[in-house]
Parts: sequence; C-alpha cells; structure tokens
Amino acid sequence: MRIGEVARQAGVSVRALRYYEEQDLLRSERSSGGQRQYPDSAVDRVQLIQQLFAAGLPSRSVREVLRSVYSGTVAPDLLDQLESERARISGRITALLAARERLDGVIATTRNPPPECAHGRTSDGPARGAAPSSRPSALGATGR
Repeated sequence: MRIGEVARQAGVSVRALRYYEEQDLLRSERSSGGQRQYPDSAVDRVQLIQQLFAAGLPSRSVREVLRSVYSGTVAPDLLDQLESERARISGRITALLAARERLDGVIATTRNPPPECAHGRTSDGPARGAAPSSRPSALGATGR
C-alpha cells in the first residue's frame, strides 16, 4: 500500500507517516521506483499510534508499547509505566467529564433560565435579546 493510501485510510497526513518512520514507530519498504510501500496492517498500527499520542504518551513510550503489542510480551518496568499512564488517563477522563457536566449546566441554564434567575437581564432593563437601549453602555460611549 502506498503512503497516500495509508494516510487516507488512517486519517492522517503523509507528513505524519514520515514522522512516524523517523521515530521508528512505522516501517516501510521501498519499491524499485523508490516509493514507500506499507503492509495492509499499517493502517491499524497508525491508528494505534494516533490513539497513544492522543492519550499523551511520548514517542519513546509509544515505541515501547508497539513492541509489546506486536511481540505479545511486556517488560516489567514498561508494565509499571503503562499502569501509571493508564491511571493518568483515567484521572484526565474524570476531569474532562466533570468539565463537560459543568458546561452542560451552563448551557442548560443559559438556554432555559429559571424564572427566578436574573440571567440575561439587567437590574433595571429588559431581558437579553430585547431592543437595545439608547443609553451609553458601561463600556463607555464608544462601546470599546
């Protein structure tokens, strides 16, 4: 499979594939014309690389994980590192879920404020979205 096809199927740039090769994360053969040729399994490998990078692992760790995935064995010190990375990722997921819940609350309250909420209203003016006032804003006459 040529580099452009791997990139398209994996959803990455050709430049990313070249970087993965530089980092010894991915290998290709060269055709007689000098073009990179990848095995069909390269798409799955690239997707795993993307997932590991998205999880925050550095390329050195990704390289070790890939060796373990494809050899079926994990060195004890790598296993400790992977468990630590997993705990870090789990903590990040928890924090992201909490942030999403807070955003959901803000969105819900903004879209449907309870009657007792002064959200979107000035203390003496109309609700947000009402006709603009001719009074100067608190930002000054220029509005800046």
